[in-house]
Formats: sequence, C-alpha cells, structure tokens
Amino acid sequence: MGNAVIDHPAPVPAMSPTGLGWSAFFEDQRGPQEAALAAMRIATVHRARLTALSPAGPVELALPIHTKTSAFAVGDWVLVDPETSTVQRRLDRKTVLERRVEGSATLQAAAANVDTLFVVTSCNADFNPARLERYLALANQGGADPVILLTKADMTADPGDFERQAAALQRGLTVLTVNPRVPEAAGLLAPWCGVGQTIALVGSSGVGKSTLVNTLTGPGRDAPQQTGGIREHDAKGRHTTTARSLHAIAGGGWVIDTPGMRTLQVSDAADGIATLFAEITELAPSCRFRDCTHAHEPGCAVQAAIADGRLDPERLTRWRKLLTESRGPASVPAGPRGRRRPHS
Repeated sequence: MGNAVIDHPAPVPAMSPTGLGWSAFFEDQRGPQEAALAAMRIATVHRARLTALSPAGPVELALPIHTKTSAFAVGDWVLVDPETSTVQRRLDRKTVLERRVEGSATLQAAAANVDTLFVVTSCNADFNPARLERYLALANQGGADPVILLTKADMTADPGDFERQAAALQRGLTVLTVNPRVPEAAGLLAPWCGVGQTIALVGSSGVGKSTLVNTLTGPGRDAPQQTGGIREHDAKGRHTTTARSLHAIAGGGWVIDTPGMRTLQVSDAADGIATLFAEITELAPSCRFRDCTHAHEPGCAVQAAIADGRLDPERLTRWRKLLTESRGPASVPAGPRGRRRPHS
C-alpha cells in the first residue's frame, strides 16, 4: 500500500526535505542500497505508534516486529519503505536532548535534531538559577544552542535584574525578554526560526511555553497546544502539554514543545557542565593538585578566586552538586582520596 496520510495537529504544506530540516549530515548516512527509501521526520511519538512528516505531508508509520516506539524521539529522521510506510532505520542524530527519568538507569531522548533550545522562565518565583543551569547543561551536552527567554516581565519592577542573573549563568548566553501572547514575539525569535531550523522549548508549567508555541505557528492555523493559568502564590502552573510534538513555524522552521518539566535529573553530562561552568573549568588546571576537589586543598586556584571575589561561591556549590549527580551514585567519591598528586 502507499503512504497512509493522516491528520496532523496543524496544517503542514508540501515542502522539500530541506524545508523539514534535512541536510547533508543526514544525506551522507544514506547508503546506495537505500536510495529508494523515503526520508521522513518523526512528528509525534505515542506508546504504540509513530507519526512522521514527509515532503508530501503527514504519514502514519509502521514499525518492524520487536521495535519499540521508545527507540525514537520527536525530530528524528527515519528511512521508510514508501510502499508499506514501515520504518527501516533511524538515522544518527545531529543533536539530542536527553534526560534521566527518575527510577530508570537509562537516558530518555526528549527531542532530536534540535538547533536551538529555548529555556523559558518567568520574572517571578519560577526563576531558579539552579534549575536553569540544568537546562543549559542539557543543551550543551546534546549539541543544541541554548537561549533563555524571560516571560511575565510586567510582574516585576526590574526585569533587567532577571536578565543580568540569567546572562551570568553561562558565557555568551543569549537572554531575551519576550511576551508570548503578542505577534511581535515571532519577529523577535525569527533568527532561530528560519526555514529548516528546529527549536525546542523547555521550562516549568505556567511560564508561557504553550502560548509561545501557538504564537510561533502563526495566525490561520489551529492552536497546537492548550494553555492554562498559574497559581499566584507560588507561580506554578498546570500542565497543559501532554505529549511532545513537532509543529511548523510561520517563518519556515519547526518547534518541538515538551511537557512541563519542573524537575530535571542530569546524567552523563560532564562536557555540558564543563561548558556551563567555564570559569571553574578553566581555573582547575592551575590548582596544585591534579585531582583537586576545590574544597579544602592547599594551592586551589578555584578557592583563591572565591577569596578574591572573582568567583561566586554559590556557583561552585551548584557545580559540585550537578557534577556529582551527573556521575551517578556509583561514582560519588566518599571523601578524600588519599595522597594527591601535584600537577607536573
């Protein structure tokens, strides 16, 4: 049978593979024997089924026997038999956003082939530097470029204070204040939302992610996400997004919305954490001891930076906590590790 075209949350016009995000990175993975297979991009992942977008439109995919939907993430590229709509294989990911689910030893892919991760928070009680750092580590480790979006600026007398706090979390980090409800938001974010580009949104419930997704998709389309209010006493919102999904952006790009993640466990993200805390990473080689914990050792360059005001001690505390969590319980050092070797 031919491709089973299905309904999609928002109208998706026919377009070239490039418009869907296809690039030489994916084309180079296709072998000569796979020339007849159709390249499609995963649009939704459900417990027992997958849907994808092809240049001709949305398609309901079939999976080979013993293949689980958990092996795929929204944004993945797959090669599909055009006659049966059966997935033949998933292509390697250019970027991937992975998190550890509580109670599981394996990482879960939240989204794949994302160019930019918009970390959305609001100028109220939701603003939490430690949680934002987790999202930044997630983006850094997975290869996506992080951008922090501040919402609800009208709820504070000094939005600039939130902007400064956010910008201090990582070198070169872009921080923007945006009102998700106005059309101008799409223009502000246009540099990251062009043809073939993919963004994803993460953040707590109630900060405006779903509203922003609806704004980015533009007028004349069905609203892909429901929206809800927040509890005023703690700025926490109700979860209104229940599943990850890929939506067309009016500017020609794609957006992946994700369920509100109030807690986020980080695992195997040492490189992402090193980028996030570059000021600590760069000081470490100047410590007297190669395995310095930056806690109590003599000749510690990190402690010296704290002493003279170059480094915020809270950053060191959060770095240590995040790195310990990333390593996992089995790798947490129990205490001093005996005799230390100085740098040669």
